[in-house]
Amino acid sequence: MLKTSSASSSILHCPGVHCAEALLPTKHGMFRAFAIRDAQDAEHIVLVRGEVQGKEGVLVRVHSECLTGDVFGSEKCDCGSQLDLALRAIAKEACGMVCYLRQEGRGIGLTHKIHAYALQEQGLDTVEANVALGFPADAREYRIVDDILRSFDVRSIRLMTNNPDKVRQLEVCGVRIAERVPLLVTPTAHSKSYLETKRTKLGHAI
Repeated sequence: MLKTSSASSSILHCPGVHCAEALLPTKHGMFRAFAIRDAQDAEHIVLVRGEVQGKEGVLVRVHSECLTGDVFGSEKCDCGSQLDLALRAIAKEACGMVCYLRQEGRGIGLTHKIHAYALQEQGLDTVEANVALGFPADAREYRIVDDILRSFDVRSIRLMTNNPDKVRQLEVCGVRIAERVPLLVTPTAHSKSYLETKRTKLGHAI
């Protein structure tokens, strides 16, 4: 089991998860950051605030990497805003986790995502662009999340998401979800059509 020790950093090993940990001060307060390497050698990061071990109903955001939105503040999507809202909610509750998964562009990778952006400039929506590149509308998978939660002995979660399919996929992986907590953001002029596509074609509750 992963232990949120008071050491500044350490290397931990547990079944299915390999990680390093250190304190991470953020604008939302202090978190402990865990770098996770999965069986496919992909690296993810988990941010933990407070004591989550052995608890039910832990507030959790499972967030797929969005470099353009999370880092550069792109207004084409709501990813960066959702991540900020999630961190703010966890800080307010003083207990929770963000599982930040490295599956850019709904799992198609950064280069293909930028190519998809170019296709959107030609009139395709976000789903049509992924399909035109030979990918499913959403290529993400979440098996690592169950490993992570088990490593922290988190018994059940309140999942911050607008995506019912994410709820279903996580439950299939073995994650116990006590509640879905919405993360609603104000659309921008650039994200309005994107959010409408997520609502109508991907079933997001927005």
